[in-house]
Amino acid sequence: MDRLDRKILRLLQDNATYAVADIAKKVGLSTTPCWRRIQRLEESGVIRKRVALLDPASVNARVTVFVAIRTGTHSTEWLKRFSEVVVDFPEVVEFYRMSGDVDYLLRVVVPDIEAYDAFYKRLIQKIEIRDVSSSFAMEQIKYTTQLPLDYMVVEPGRGETTA
Repeated sequence: MDRLDRKILRLLQDNATYAVADIAKKVGLSTTPCWRRIQRLEESGVIRKRVALLDPASVNARVTVFVAIRTGTHSTEWLKRFSEVVVDFPEVVEFYRMSGDVDYLLRVVVPDIEAYDAFYKRLIQKIEIRDVSSSFAMEQIKYTTQLPLDYMVVEPGRGETTA
């Protein structure tokens, strides 16, 4: 990975639909070497996928709920079962195993409180949970899918002027 790769990644995180020719021009490469770099980044798993980000209001998913879950069971079997249950809920857009007081954290998107209540009832019907605490987001102040690239390990002297 070099500075050109980082520039390419910044551009693609901003807009994955940029034409390769436009990316190449912005980073100072010709199209073919730029395309090869993008392919390499995809093949190595640095670029996992390219997606379209949707407007939540346009798809009736206006309400964001952060769901903190505590369990009385800490076995690999329970975690496997819980993971299988949670993954099947399209309302769950993020799912984390946590350290500290909370065992798991979910980010759930739904149209309204009634839809969240229905989600909650379906969830507890499928698996036993000791404690659930739901926090409804009142306002989204910052949201990005862009990862910070300043921490990327960059090979010194590479990517300044050549492909």
